[in-house]
Amino acid sequence: MSARARSRAAAPAAPVRSLSLEHARRAAALCLDLKARDVVLLDLAGISDATDYFVIASGSSDTHVRAIAEHVMEEMRRSGVRAHHAEGLQQGRWVLLDFVDFVVHVFHPSLRDFYQLERLWGDAAAIAIGPGDSGT
Repeated sequence: MSARARSRAAAPAAPVRSLSLEHARRAAALCLDLKARDVVLLDLAGISDATDYFVIASGSSDTHVRAIAEHVMEEMRRSGVRAHHAEGLQQGRWVLLDFVDFVVHVFHPSLRDFYQLERLWGDAAAIAIGPGDSGT
């Protein structure tokens, strides 16, 4: 059984989903802390079994993309939420942070335009990101 399956089987769905949303909102707000552009939070419930939420953000350069992703990882870790897997940190073109119940995608603008995740997951509802979501 994968870590993702074990995580989903270990707790009741509603409290886990609520906590997942809280963490995803915090990750989105952390992206905004470092001036990420076009930050979007998508609810994938009923659309994907892989994860509950996507946070999608853009940085203005490879260095900015890396800085945003590292900030999200560090601040989430400080609050007790660790990324299960991270990809793309060295290149800084598209960083994927997998927290199991939510996934953070930080893109260089050209790759975000190319992959168009919002369009690919067009059936997902967008969730508003409020100014108080960072918990700081």
